[in-house]
Amino acid sequence: MNKTSMEKIGYNEFYKDEFKEIVARESGMIPGRVSAVHRERYQVITEHGESWATLKGSIFYNSPESVIYPTTGDFVAVRHNPVGEDIIYKVLKRKSEFSRMDSFNRNKQVVAANFDYVLILSSMNKDFNIKRLDRYIVSAWESGAEPLVVLTKSDISDDFSMYVDAIESNSPGVKVFPVSSITGAGIEALKDYLKSESTLVLLGSSGVGKSSLVNALAESEVMKVNTIRENDAKGKHTTTHRQLIVLDDGTMVIDTPGMRELELWSADSGMEEAFHDIAAIADRCRFRDCSHNDEPGCAIRYALKSGELANSRWNNYLKLKKESEYARAKEEKSARVQKKAQEKKFGKMQKDFKKSKKTY
Repeated sequence: MNKTSMEKIGYNEFYKDEFKEIVARESGMIPGRVSAVHRERYQVITEHGESWATLKGSIFYNSPESVIYPTTGDFVAVRHNPVGEDIIYKVLKRKSEFSRMDSFNRNKQVVAANFDYVLILSSMNKDFNIKRLDRYIVSAWESGAEPLVVLTKSDISDDFSMYVDAIESNSPGVKVFPVSSITGAGIEALKDYLKSESTLVLLGSSGVGKSSLVNALAESEVMKVNTIRENDAKGKHTTTHRQLIVLDDGTMVIDTPGMRELELWSADSGMEEAFHDIAAIADRCRFRDCSHNDEPGCAIRYALKSGELANSRWNNYLKLKKESEYARAKEEKSARVQKKAQEKKFGKMQKDFKKSKKTY
């Protein structure tokens, strides 16, 4: 990998400006992009190629301030080691990030960063679920990138237009691409929409066809594919960790393990984008603070009664809104606890410093 190839993996002025400031403070740094995360070890692409890297302990583990840990797709400042592992010093500001609630630790988990499109995959079989798609679309808009719904396995669907119509009527403004990774149908239409050297993040349940889609986009077998039982749409995870793959045409794909469930992290702007049709109806309410229950002149209640707004979409909106509000409250509480801990640590450092001066 030569010295000009960093630009080919998305390293542009957005990241270069911040990196210049880092170099001014710390010499010997070079930019890199995280291509995979394996617990506390990272695979990083730099001008020297792809290599293993670890975190600078004094910065990431002993800093009195909160730090951002790298995730797949991040651009980072690293010190290259030609005979060992590179050292990551800092994560550069992110252009976009896809986050979810960590179901085990109940906190924010960043799945991927710095992408242009979120490709939400759904099979046209028993795996198809409009409510789950709403959840993915909210998270995708919140990430800062554009969501695209990719309906896979059109070759085994008797009438894929039924699925397309269901999504377009439920999620206005979101583009839908029915494709077959086997026959190649719809692949060119999807590729034509994507801008040159863009980064995509793929999301969807296990067995939905993410690896097959990557192979179809690459026009070669770059990922292992597992089959699923079509009668119940069950399958194994082909992808076991998040990884960034650079295709020959310059497109970069961040593949993720299949997620049966996706718990929202704080997603206010994502809710606004995904349910802009509901917001437009609510603007017609007689009262600005309408709770959409029994108030006179409630446009939402009228839309539900007239059929303009489907009850299922309204109920799913209420469910996701409540979940997003809960996540935001948890995020704010976490920030307060973290700030208090930092202040306590800083106070102790000052106290110890004053004590050492007196002893001296």
